[in-house]
Amino acid sequence: MTTPQDILRALGLDEAALQGGTLAAHSPIDGARLAMVAEHSAAQAHAAITRARQASLAWRLVPAPRRGELVRLFGETLRRHKQALGRLVSLEAGKILAEGEGEVQEMIDICDFAVGLSRQLYGLTIASERPGHRMMETWHPLGVVGVISAFNFPVAVWSWNAALALVCGNAVVWKPSEKSPLTALACQALFAQAAQQFGDTPAGLLEVLIGGRAIGEALVDSHEVALVSATGSTRMGRQVGPRVAQRFGRVLLELGGNNAIIVAPSADLDMAARAIVFGAIGTAGQRCTTTRRLIVHERIADDLIARLRNAYASARIGNPLDAGTLVGPLIDQAAYDAMQQALQAAREQGGTVTGGERVLQDIYPDAWYVRPAIVEMPDQTDVVRHETFAPVLYVMRYTDFAQAIAMQNAVPQGLSSAVFTNDLREAETFLSAAGSDCGIANVNIGTSGAEIGGAFGGEKETGGGRESGSDAWKNYMRRATNTINYSRELPLAQGIKFGE
Repeated sequence: MTTPQDILRALGLDEAALQGGTLAAHSPIDGARLAMVAEHSAAQAHAAITRARQASLAWRLVPAPRRGELVRLFGETLRRHKQALGRLVSLEAGKILAEGEGEVQEMIDICDFAVGLSRQLYGLTIASERPGHRMMETWHPLGVVGVISAFNFPVAVWSWNAALALVCGNAVVWKPSEKSPLTALACQALFAQAAQQFGDTPAGLLEVLIGGRAIGEALVDSHEVALVSATGSTRMGRQVGPRVAQRFGRVLLELGGNNAIIVAPSADLDMAARAIVFGAIGTAGQRCTTTRRLIVHERIADDLIARLRNAYASARIGNPLDAGTLVGPLIDQAAYDAMQQALQAAREQGGTVTGGERVLQDIYPDAWYVRPAIVEMPDQTDVVRHETFAPVLYVMRYTDFAQAIAMQNAVPQGLSSAVFTNDLREAETFLSAAGSDCGIANVNIGTSGAEIGGAFGGEKETGGGRESGSDAWKNYMRRATNTINYSRELPLAQGIKFGE
């Protein structure tokens, strides 16, 4: 698999079908055009949603463990194609190979989780106040789940939704980012292989819609889509949420993150530095869980900053397909421009910037590689409170742990957070109700690299949604409370006597 065409063929995509379309798929590695993909019309989107609705009516009648078998087969298909799909993720999203394959491993992991879950969609038995009565709750499929995904995790986040939605008895309609259509089409092709092996998969169980805003609006506005799970910017979430609510649909939002690490005086600085570097420059700062703020005690700040500068200087920037590369490109020029605007604003607000400039433009004139930036700020100013999707780490100092927690929480976003400390009181305070206000709060581990076993999501402008593990499966089902009267009487609740 030495060329993009080899990779596409290995994943079951017809190269001829990837030419002649209207949507150009480019690689951020060098700006090369990989394909011209056909886009769906609004009418085709509505037809796909209708097919998915019909598929859901059949799929909901299939026993959940049997539904889990399809997801198991899909996981096995992913295992066989992990290297090829991981390489395509690198080609289309610009991730280093280890991260590309790691994203596919996330898909495999969530499939494994969902297979076990297919035998654990538990309800409750509830004590009734009425003699000869039993109460219980049961869980049923929603119908059609719409998934809108972002470029930075082009396959993993979709799989978090799809694997759970499928075992819960739903059909899935997926609109990937316009910046990463090929990975979505590859997943569709791999799922089709698993579906064929499964044997009686309803047509339309997985639909993929390629296109821009109009296609997203068709998904968001359709009354046949029971749940819309949308990952992207806060701006996108502000548009999707109210539109789905207007038709009383369900919405699951995974939006921006402005994630901080607090480093206390008792911290292991070697460990903290490694976590900060991985969190801040991995995926070129384009993760929702990227470490964007460092809140460090003034007593150890100079030491830690020096360690970070040394680590940044040794981090290799370059083609993510090359061994040894740690920092690949930004996704496009718009991302580069936003980074430069943020750095200029930081300077105007009193910040001292190290790094941040464009590099490798002589080798890759149509790509956007940057040196990760460390920005020492006098305070948590407006630019710090704004999420910039690039490798920019704002560094601020604190004197009191309560002050550090207040700084950590004083941003609109609430996704991931971490503290490095060997002080038990500080660690427990950080995890308490008086501590971090984020959906993810870690001790002595960074903000990035969440496992699929826990529910993933955040608070405030991050949207409040939860995906992946724990009991996130309940988002994809509806709950019914049932009361069964096995007596010969008809007592009313609360002891009410009616007409007696």
